[in-house]
Amino acid sequence: MKKLYALLLLLASLATAPAQEQSEIAIPPNGNNQKAEVSQWIGLVKVTISYHSPNLHGGGADRTGHIWGGVVHYGFVDEGFGPTQSAPWRAGANETTTISFSHDVKVEGKAIKAGTYGLFLDVEKDGPSQWIFSTNTSGWGSFQYDAKEDVLRVGVNSVAAPHTEFMTFGFDERRQDSTVAFLQWEDKRFPFKIEVPNSNELYVAQLRRDLLSWPGFNYRNWQSAAQFCASNKINLDEALVWADKAINGPFRGATFGNQNFSTLSTKALVLQAMGKTQEADAVMDKAFQLDGADMVAIHIYASGLLAGGRNEKALEAFKINQQKHPEEKFFTYFGLARAYTATGDKANAIKNWETALKNVPPSRRNQIPVYEDTLKKLKAGS
Repeated sequence: MKKLYALLLLLASLATAPAQEQSEIAIPPNGNNQKAEVSQWIGLVKVTISYHSPNLHGGGADRTGHIWGGVVHYGFVDEGFGPTQSAPWRAGANETTTISFSHDVKVEGKAIKAGTYGLFLDVEKDGPSQWIFSTNTSGWGSFQYDAKEDVLRVGVNSVAAPHTEFMTFGFDERRQDSTVAFLQWEDKRFPFKIEVPNSNELYVAQLRRDLLSWPGFNYRNWQSAAQFCASNKINLDEALVWADKAINGPFRGATFGNQNFSTLSTKALVLQAMGKTQEADAVMDKAFQLDGADMVAIHIYASGLLAGGRNEKALEAFKINQQKHPEEKFFTYFGLARAYTATGDKANAIKNWETALKNVPPSRRNQIPVYEDTLKKLKAGS
């Protein structure tokens, strides 16, 4: 009798308040569970979750403390409606919650293809719960759920969460190659990690396409593409071609390249990433001979040498920077101080630290205590 009564209530609600997007006229969604959608980019990959959001005070009743194991059943149950006799939670309200991936990704370490999937949650009272990704994206709740349509199941542990009135999907720990998606309601959060293992490769593929269109008529874009590859040590053979195009001209007879300190240093970075140190040094010897070598650009290049453990070569570059820019009283001395410290020349290191400290620009004055501490330790021999 109770099941019959519940079925009549369901049919009545479907008749009078059909789903927001399936209704042919504009009326509020069933149960006033408003539709929501949240998206997150992981590098070039877009993830979108679409759902209807119930709240703790649905229908005017306070359901606080009665969500997990009450409003949301544990495990797989026979809800008494539709064809399925073993349904997980719909992870929302009304139509099936869906998740879309623009590219292939990994969820909790398991591969899943690009596409749109129905998203269900098997909530367990004890032990891990399961996120379920299904090819069924157009049902009502989980009444049409069929385990045969599962594409992926991943186990996760729920964690405590701040009080949340409306059931909410979101994204946390947002990085270029991963994010953590989550469902949060009342006092619990159910997360699942999404990873893009080939994030850099996707960027390279997009750069390749971009450079064949309008951006390719600007030498700076070829330079930026080569820099990206050098920084990530990826696609280096093609990156060297791109660096040369920035110098010599992207499209013969149509656009011009620019041979300057910046473009040559980019080529040198690619060569260094390829392990061709002597060739990189030869390119930089040429770059240092050019007029107009920017002080900041030389400083950044020399700092990169220092970070790579090439202390003597970095010292040479910092010396050239001071020779070319005698008017600069901080960065050139600051660079020399670091290089002399790295090469073990204590006397010259102290001398240059003292000069740099007398000329710290306003933008760096918050770092003065750090510089003073470095000089103090250097003088003490530590």
